[in-house]
Amino acid sequence: MNTSLIATYGHGTENDFVILFDPLDEHSITTAQTAAICNRTTGIGADGLIRIIKRDSKWFMDYRNSDGSLAEMCGNGIRVMARFLVERGHEKEGIFAINTRDGMKHLRVPMTGDISVNMGQVSDEGEEITAATNGHIWNGYKISVGNPHAVVFVEDIEQVGAMDEAPIVRPKDAYPEGVNVEFVQVIGDHELKMRVFERGSGETRSCGTGTCAVALAASLHSKERLPSKWVIYPPGGRLEVDIDGHSNATLIGPAVLISEHDISGFLL
Repeated sequence: MNTSLIATYGHGTENDFVILFDPLDEHSITTAQTAAICNRTTGIGADGLIRIIKRDSKWFMDYRNSDGSLAEMCGNGIRVMARFLVERGHEKEGIFAINTRDGMKHLRVPMTGDISVNMGQVSDEGEEITAATNGHIWNGYKISVGNPHAVVFVEDIEQVGAMDEAPIVRPKDAYPEGVNVEFVQVIGDHELKMRVFERGSGETRSCGTGTCAVALAASLHSKERLPSKWVIYPPGGRLEVDIDGHSNATLIGPAVLISEHDISGFLL
């Protein structure tokens, strides 16, 4: 009897994921199993795990961070999920929706090339925060993209140094469920370089919701009225974010599938 359970590995600007296609919701993966699969030393290695299921006849993104904790959604991950659905023939190229813990997201998915996703409203929570790491402290912006973000601007991204541990964000009670922290350097007209420490995953090569938070914070930081458009370079590549006059963000970027893996051994 074949008991293999095949998952797919892919990434969006090097923010990488293990994807399990489970439309009938047959496979319950525990926190510990998720962490084992995502472990970069003893597992497949990824920033998170996406289980593709169907709820009420609609695709649902069951997303977990690499430590197994639940997350509302992931902007890079949802593009990789959409690429999987189109390449594997579960959806036609074009516009379709994926449901998440942060609500329904609509995507435009060509057979090749960049994928765009309407991320919904990005909001400035209007609270002053600080983020500190490696002896430096910066003031920043508290931004919500359905999940929490702390965005700070630095003169030189190299000032941030190694992020082996989570930056310290204050006030502590501003983020009771943890926070994603983005460090941003302005490098040109509407061009930004960023690094991100994601709650539950550590420093990652990219973060889709993080780039949307950065785009709104950049508009606030430059005192620019919406709408605005930004090109943002995380370590893993290039993303574009359009924010309209109502603070709704559209994230545009690549997504690729790389390899197949049997994950049944992690579920014993």
